[in-house]
Amino acid sequence: MRFAPVAAALSLFLATTASVTSAGEREAEPRAAMLIAEGSAALEAGDVQAAIDSFEAALAVDPGYTPIFLDLAEAARRDGLQGKAIRYYREALARDPGNFAAISGEGEALVEKGAIEKAQRNLSRLESLCGESCPETVALKATIAAGPPARLAADTAEGGPASN
Repeated sequence: MRFAPVAAALSLFLATTASVTSAGEREAEPRAAMLIAEGSAALEAGDVQAAIDSFEAALAVDPGYTPIFLDLAEAARRDGLQGKAIRYYREALARDPGNFAAISGEGEALVEKGAIEKAQRNLSRLESLCGESCPETVALKATIAAGPPARLAADTAEGGPASN
């Protein structure tokens, strides 16, 4: 009887750590995986709208598969819709707060919108989570160093839309 509380605590600990270690990123449903592959091929070929259509269809088939949001965000960025991309990255982060690709991608989209300070916060978060040399940190650091796209920088200098 003296060991009952200790045994109960130990079994609870083992149950929670076992479930955490076995919980990994699951595979997409087969139909969703096929649609994701089609979307990736379309995006690679430069057909952004076809890619978005495939990714959205994959999301409808498998709404619980978080990486689809990263694909949708990338397609939105290529379509010049950085605000929409940021929304997709944030949905991925809501589901998986430690997703390095989502943190980096959101930071890159923020730079593309001209929000350098917010992108710097993402960089700091990445550096604390995965270090200075992880690929996502290096990519975001390079994007921040390059600055916003030339058209955005010109709009800001002229007092255009980016200065609002």
